[in-house]
Formats: sequence, C-alpha cells, structure tokens
Amino acid sequence: MRTIDWADGAIELIDQTLLPHRLEVHRVTELQELIADIQRLAVRGAPALGVAGALGTALIARAHTTGDVLDLPSAQRDAALLREARPTAVNLSWGVDRALTRLTEGAEAVLAEALTIRDEDIAACVSMGLRGADLTRELTGKQSVNVMTICNTGSLATVERGTALGVIQTLFEQGSLTEAFPLETRPLLQGARLTAWELQRMGAPFRLLIDSAGPFLLSRGIADAVFIGADRIAANGDTANKVGSFSLALAAKHAGVPFFVVAPESTVDMRTASGADIQIEDRGTDEVAGFGGMRTAPEGITAVNPAFDVTPHELITAIITERRVVRPQLGETLAETPFGPLLP
Repeated sequence: MRTIDWADGAIELIDQTLLPHRLEVHRVTELQELIADIQRLAVRGAPALGVAGALGTALIARAHTTGDVLDLPSAQRDAALLREARPTAVNLSWGVDRALTRLTEGAEAVLAEALTIRDEDIAACVSMGLRGADLTRELTGKQSVNVMTICNTGSLATVERGTALGVIQTLFEQGSLTEAFPLETRPLLQGARLTAWELQRMGAPFRLLIDSAGPFLLSRGIADAVFIGADRIAANGDTANKVGSFSLALAAKHAGVPFFVVAPESTVDMRTASGADIQIEDRGTDEVAGFGGMRTAPEGITAVNPAFDVTPHELITAIITERRVVRPQLGETLAETPFGPLLP
C-alpha cells in the first residue's frame, strides 16, 4: 500500500505515529490537519513530504475555488503556511512550489501536477534501488553484503519502496543481502518502530542496534556499507539527515566502509551552498524527556534536540539519485556530474 495518496478529493496517509502497533490510514481534507500531521510526524521522510506538499497545495486550490474562480491571494497565503511546516527538509517546499506553478490554470491543473510528482517519486525509488545495488556490489567487491542504516528511508518515507532502504530492499530481492542492521534512531525510534517493521514485512534478515553501538560495530566489521537518506543535500554535497548520521559517516571513514547517501534529485538544493547554511530543526525537550506518554527524565530539565545533523561531503563515498551517482570523495560535484536515464 502507498504511504500517501489522493483518493476521492482528499489526501490519505498512513499515520506513522501509530506504527508498529496499529496500521491506520488518516484521511485529510483540511490544510490545518495536514500541517498538524506533518509537524507531529504522522507523515515524514523527505520524498513523502514533497508529495504531501504538492497534494496539500491541491487541497488549498480546491478550498479557494468557488465555481470556476480561484482566489489566488488566499491560496498563495495558505501555501506559504504549508511550505514552512518543517524547515530542514527541502522536499516539502519543493513540492508546494512545483504545484504552485500550475495555480493560475486552476485547481484541477494543480492536482494533476501533484499526481505527476507522486508518480515520479515511485519511479525514482525503483531507479535509486537499482543504481545503489549495482554500486554496492562494485565498491565492496561482494555479491552479498551486510549493511547498516539509520532512521526510516523505506516506503514510509516515500510513496513506495524508499530511498536508502529501497536500495536495501533491492539487494534483498536480488539475493545480495546477507543481513541489515538498522539503528533504533533516538529519540522517536523511527528505526525501531518503522524500519524494523518494514524489514520484517519484506522478510529481510536483520537485527536492531542501539544508536551508540553503530560506530563501534562498524569498527569491528559488522557491515560492508552504510546507507542513509537525506532531507537536504547542499550544492557542495554536504547532507542533512537524521541526527546520528554524522557519527556513522565518521565511523565508516575509520573502518574503510563505503558511506552512501540515497535521495531523489528533488532533495538536492543548489541554492544552499553548504551544510553550514542548512537550518537544523530543534524539536524541543518533550521528545527527549519521555516516550510513549511516560516521563523518563526529571521534571524541569531542558534538552537540546536537533532532529538532523550534517555530514560533510568529504565523508560521503557516493550520492545516489534516480539519475546519477556522484562520488564526492573522488572530487565529483553535483554541478558537474551529468544526468542519466531512469532505471530500469
């Protein structure tokens, strides 16, 4: 099933806050509902947020259309609210802005563009999986590999299949996955709750790791490659992803293990020069001070809770998109590396 889609005049999305205990589809008909779902992480993952932004813009266009007349200023005002719902992931604003290019043509044109974005995401994930699986075998010299990943980058982070976890799924389907090692991903446990759920559903062999064990176990040779997704890739290749990614990149460098970033071209932000220019969302104290409605830290404490960190491009073996592979450690750049076709 799809993580996010359009059905009968509304957005339908899997409420990821309820997984793995309950699979529930939430039907969204109002802008404020969608913004709330984005902010509480009912829908999350950069590509899925791009689709959410586009479909949300279609909702907005419909809400501000009376007869055949679209109230452009009101629609543009609401679209601005949607694009700012989460600041770090560039795909959300990208999806909104691309759908807005059809706004003067009317609500149905906006919806058509949003559905095109949805379909492009599905095709991109297939292509990234194939490119990533081929590159993994090439650089490791192995036909079957152990891999490590953080957060959730599977179908729940996209429409179908996924980015980094999509590569792992492709390796599994091709008989090239020995074992996967997802990190639990504190503080909201997207790895333990979501990635483990997806790996279990696909029947892939895996064992769950606590976050702080990942770097040490890489030094002991537990994995042949590390895969992460991305919420924003700067023009120089610096990559913002779930906090903990930077630590894995440092450990992978120490262990001589390839470190792969897997993300669609829509996550590449050539307007952002480097990782130093990426705004990092801090989600406050509550997520750190407790979990699942239970307080685990003393009352009155405060926390620093960055949702993301930035991995410098020098630590990235390859950036894998649906149309190309860019290898920063070899001096390749996003600006100069040409685009190829979608696979297959």
